[in-house]
Amino acid sequence: MDAPLWTETYAPTLEELPQDDARRYLERAVEEPINLILQGPPGSGKTAAAKALAAAAHGVPESSVDDSGERQTPSGGNPDNDLIIINVADFFGRTKTEIKNDPRFASFLTGRSAMSKRDMINHVLKESASYAPVSGTYKTVLLDNAEDVREDFQQALRRIMEQHHRTTQFVIATRQPTKLIPPIRSRCFPVSMRAPTSEETVTVLKRIVEAEDVDYERDGLEFVAGYADGNLRQAILAAQTTAETEGEITMTTAYETIGTVGYADEIESMLEDAETGAFTDARSTLDDLLVDEGLDGGEVLEEVLSVARKRYQGRELARIHRLVADIEFEMTEGASDRIHVGHLLAELGRDS
Repeated sequence: MDAPLWTETYAPTLEELPQDDARRYLERAVEEPINLILQGPPGSGKTAAAKALAAAAHGVPESSVDDSGERQTPSGGNPDNDLIIINVADFFGRTKTEIKNDPRFASFLTGRSAMSKRDMINHVLKESASYAPVSGTYKTVLLDNAEDVREDFQQALRRIMEQHHRTTQFVIATRQPTKLIPPIRSRCFPVSMRAPTSEETVTVLKRIVEAEDVDYERDGLEFVAGYADGNLRQAILAAQTTAETEGEITMTTAYETIGTVGYADEIESMLEDAETGAFTDARSTLDDLLVDEGLDGGEVLEEVLSVARKRYQGRELARIHRLVADIEFEMTEGASDRIHVGHLLAELGRDS
């Protein structure tokens, strides 16, 4: 999808969050900047809610309209607007070299090549928390995908939270709050980001397609909402794909578009790279599927099996099925989808 993603262009304000119960807690947190744990399933809007909270708290509009009438969204994670976003998967799913070469972290790590990976992570977090607030009395640090955080890092996080509690609000977004140690949970107020209902999803889609001036029928939006099954990000991306492909969103166009949307080319390329030992390229494609396309690990594995049934035969196909089954079991134990599916890619290259 080459056009700007609607998930970014129409990132919600606090008032536009579909979950009334969570919205009320977050609105209170604007006035009383306590630490928060945003917990909920994939696609429920945890990251978007944290950005909306920071935008309201620090006076930075989450989106605005420029002179041409286009709605623009400022980039997240910029210390200048008192919102710092640290995606935990960017650390725990990467090598030291990959972390050092990431432009978001390079300024923190210049000249620190001798640091261990754990020290690199702690240093970036500590430096981020130490920034002086720009627009008010405190800033917000969002730790996204926090189910990936190891316990030793959580202990370091606890100390940083204690040290900077007067000037930094920590928002921890996770699918598995039980993975957090008790001292972290005791320092945060839990906010449940439940999966939006079909009606709530339709309301969000209606707001977006009307802003885009896309012709639609309500049953088309309802079909998209039912297809996404509570994953708001997936619903928005499916609506955008339908609109760009068919020019309108009706029951018929949504059915025809969503039924044919697939990632066979990307999966084929990822498997080819894994088998030939080009793991950096394979992981880059995996990142695109998980982040840009909004798939979760289970959905990627389903796509892998779909491609595998055409790509492999006999023992090799049986091996792929066993590997996928093992990875699916591992994902129930926690850690990041990127790490687990990356393990599958490594296994594919091991015996090639």
